[in-house]
Amino acid sequence: MSLRPRPLFSVATSGPSLPASGVASPCVSVCKMSEADGLCDGCLRTIDEIAHWGLYDDDEKRAVIAALPGRRAAVAR
Repeated sequence: MSLRPRPLFSVATSGPSLPASGVASPCVSVCKMSEADGLCDGCLRTIDEIAHWGLYDDDEKRAVIAALPGRRAAVAR
Protein backbone atom coordinates (compact mmCIF):
# COMPACT_ATOMS: atom_id res chain seq x y z
CA MET A 1 0.00 0.00 0.00
CA SER A 2 1.41 3.35 -1.06
CA LEU A 3 0.66 6.48 0.93
CA ARG A 4 0.42 9.65 -1.05
CA PRO A 5 0.73 13.01 0.69
CA ARG A 6 -2.53 14.87 1.00
CA PRO A 7 -2.63 18.42 -0.37
CA LEU A 8 -2.70 21.22 2.18
CA PHE A 9 -5.53 22.85 0.26
CA SER A 10 -7.73 22.15 -2.71
CA VAL A 11 -8.37 24.38 -5.69
CA ALA A 12 -12.01 25.01 -6.55
CA THR A 13 -12.75 24.36 -10.19
CA SER A 14 -16.20 25.95 -10.29
CA GLY A 15 -14.99 29.54 -9.94
CA PRO A 16 -14.23 31.93 -7.11
CA SER A 17 -15.93 31.57 -3.77
CA LEU A 18 -15.90 33.38 -0.46
CA PRO A 19 -13.84 31.90 2.33
CA ALA A 20 -15.63 30.04 5.10
CA SER A 21 -15.68 33.21 7.20
CA GLY A 22 -17.52 35.20 4.54
CA VAL A 23 -14.96 38.05 4.58
CA ALA A 24 -12.63 37.96 1.61
CA SER A 25 -8.96 38.83 1.96
CA PRO A 26 -7.94 42.20 0.52
CA CYS A 27 -4.85 40.57 -1.01
CA VAL A 28 -4.24 41.58 -4.63
CA SER A 29 -1.20 39.30 -5.14
CA VAL A 30 1.31 42.17 -5.05
CA CYS A 31 3.12 40.94 -1.97
CA LYS A 32 5.99 43.27 -1.14
CA MET A 33 6.47 44.91 2.23
CA SER A 34 7.51 48.56 2.29
CA GLU A 35 10.42 49.25 4.61
CA ALA A 36 9.29 52.87 4.93
CA ASP A 37 5.93 52.20 6.58
CA GLY A 38 5.74 48.43 7.13
CA LEU A 39 2.72 47.99 4.87
CA CYS A 40 2.26 45.65 1.95
CA ASP A 41 2.50 47.57 -1.34
CA GLY A 42 -0.49 45.65 -2.68
CA CYS A 43 -3.09 45.39 0.09
CA LEU A 44 -1.71 47.92 2.61
CA ARG A 45 -1.91 45.47 5.52
CA THR A 46 0.84 45.05 8.10
CA ILE A 47 2.81 41.82 8.23
CA ASP A 48 0.96 40.89 11.44
CA GLU A 49 -2.42 41.46 9.79
CA ILE A 50 -1.40 39.31 6.84
CA ALA A 51 0.03 36.55 9.05
CA HIS A 52 -2.99 36.46 11.37
CA TRP A 53 -5.73 36.91 8.74
CA GLY A 54 -6.80 33.27 8.94
CA LEU A 55 -7.06 33.51 12.73
CA TYR A 56 -9.12 36.72 12.80
CA ASP A 57 -12.86 36.53 13.28
CA ASP A 58 -15.10 38.37 10.82
CA ASP A 59 -15.27 41.54 12.95
CA GLU A 60 -11.47 41.73 13.14
CA LYS A 61 -11.22 41.23 9.37
CA ARG A 62 -13.80 43.96 8.76
CA ALA A 63 -11.86 46.32 11.06
CA VAL A 64 -8.68 45.77 9.03
CA ILE A 65 -10.58 46.33 5.77
CA ALA A 66 -12.17 49.50 7.18
CA ALA A 67 -8.70 50.91 7.93
CA LEU A 68 -7.42 50.41 4.37
CA PRO A 69 -8.92 53.53 2.73
CA GLY A 70 -7.29 55.75 5.36
CA ARG A 71 -3.97 54.04 4.82
CA ARG A 72 -4.34 54.42 1.07
CA ALA A 73 -4.97 58.15 1.46
CA ALA A 74 -1.98 58.55 3.80
CA VAL A 75 0.45 56.60 1.62
CA ALA A 76 1.77 58.19 -1.55
CA ARG A 77 2.74 55.26 -3.77
